[in-house]
This record gives sequence, structure tokens and C-alpha cells, in this order.
Amino acid sequence: MITAKNIHKYYDELHVLKGVDLHIKKSEIVSIVGASGAGKTTLLQILGTLDGFDKGSLEIDGHLLEKLNEKELAHFRNTSLGFIFQFHQLLPEFTALENVCIPGFIKKTPKAEVEKRGKELLAFLGLSHRESHKPNELSGGEQQRVAVARSLINNPSIILADEPSGNLDTESAENLHNLFFKLRDEFGQTFVIVTHNEELASMADRKLTMQDGKII
Repeated sequence: MITAKNIHKYYDELHVLKGVDLHIKKSEIVSIVGASGAGKTTLLQILGTLDGFDKGSLEIDGHLLEKLNEKELAHFRNTSLGFIFQFHQLLPEFTALENVCIPGFIKKTPKAEVEKRGKELLAFLGLSHRESHKPNELSGGEQQRVAVARSLINNPSIILADEPSGNLDTESAENLHNLFFKLRDEFGQTFVIVTHNEELASMADRKLTMQDGKII
């Protein structure tokens, strides 16, 4: 599902990733931990095609990413990947349902089909009664569940999560962690989760530790 070989990343003179090798199987939940500055978020951004790499090879879901141009990468990102961030990044002027549907509209899926799928996902996440509410009318945990629904709208094969429970209270964080496993069992997605939350990291099928730009 994901195979990274000898990935290097530089920002000017700063050598951030120093030969990362990674292999993740389909439907596996993998957590990545390590001190701040170890390269975790940089690696996740590269896996998500949000940033490039300077050396190495990266294959995701049968696509060799270094062979794709910008347009092809954008299409791959929209159709194959889902993103969940620490700051949910919902658009304040749109309702929960509209926020969930945005990636589907970008994909040019028919509106009725996207909205039907969006309502199904919000129902699955226990948010049917909140679909017409805007983000400022939702709790932190509800906002993050809307972000999870948004990440699933295009049926991506891989979900990438960066500190997904970092802004949540203990109960909401625990609910979100359990939700990832429920989603995996229900939809078969692969999850790569960068986290400082040791409880979440230890729940994963595998926990990888990054140190000084490498997986150790």
C-alpha cells in the first residue's frame, strides 16, 4: 500500500529526512511518534503529496509518486488520500454537511451523490442532528468528527492524520481514537497517524519512532 525507500528531504541546508524506509500494508493502522523536530510531520506531508522529496522513491496505492506531474498528483491526492489535522480546518461560513462535501465537489462527483454520501457519513459518526450547523455551533469533538467525515467523502484508500486528537479533551480524544479502528473495520482504510498521544500510538497495529530524521 505504501512503500518509501531512502527518502531524503532538505530545506536549504537543513537535512530533515535522512533516508527514511517505510512499508505499510493495506488496512494497517500505523502510528508515528518522536520528539518535536524529528521529521514526523514532514514525512506525513510527503506521504500526502503536500510536499516533495529530494531523493528516494515513494509508491502509494500502486502509484510511483515521483513519476506524476502536478495535475496528476492533485488528482491522486483528491481521490486516494484523506487528511485529518490537529486544527480541523473547517470553513466557518459553511455548514457541517457542506464542509464534508467539499472534496467531493472538487472531484466533480454529482451534487446529489456527494450530499447523500455526506449525510451517510455524518449519520455513521452520530452527527445527523448537526449537519446544518456551522463550525462555531459545534463542540471541538463534533468539529473533529466533521473533519473525519470530510476525509472519507471520496472513499480514499489511505487516511493521514497529524495530531488528530491534540486539541481534544480526554473523552473526545478517546472517542476519536476508537473511531479510527471502527472506520478501519467498516471501510478497510489504511491509517498513518502522527501523534504525541502515547495511548493512541500504542493502540495502533504498529508504532514507529522517528529520531533525527530517521525511523529507528
